[in-house]
Amino acid sequence: MKKTVQFSVNDKPVKLEAEADQSLLWLLRGDMELTGTKYGCGVGLCGACTVLVDGIAQRACMLPVQSIANKNVTTIEGLAQGEVLHPVQQAFVDHDALQCGYCTPGMILSAVSLLAENPEASDEEIAVGLDDNLCRCGAHQRIVKAVRSVANKPKA
Repeated sequence: MKKTVQFSVNDKPVKLEAEADQSLLWLLRGDMELTGTKYGCGVGLCGACTVLVDGIAQRACMLPVQSIANKNVTTIEGLAQGEVLHPVQQAFVDHDALQCGYCTPGMILSAVSLLAENPEASDEEIAVGLDDNLCRCGAHQRIVKAVRSVANKPKA
């Protein structure tokens, strides 16, 4: 049964009809064509579908659309400010912290959430904080280096 749900995606208000049990992942990818959010395992274990819900990293494959009512969802498409990449996105570019790129959106959004909570995270805290995001290419060391470069930046 479809229900109306209101929320924001990338700071834009959305009001739509969705099945109560439809996952946020399929709503974003299918209905909204925001394909930066990836389908990985479908059971919340790989992190490829990570989005920010009110600034906190969440697995979109595990979130029923109804659970995000009146919340703000940020996808990888909404992280940059115009043409200016978010500092974590820029760090991934600067440190070549990707190979195939499939896990990258989820890694970046998880790192943004981690750094919002712990802006001066150590290597160990970054590794633990991103442990639930899987990268089959083995770019973990470059990913930690990229996130650390943002964590260690002097505050303006």
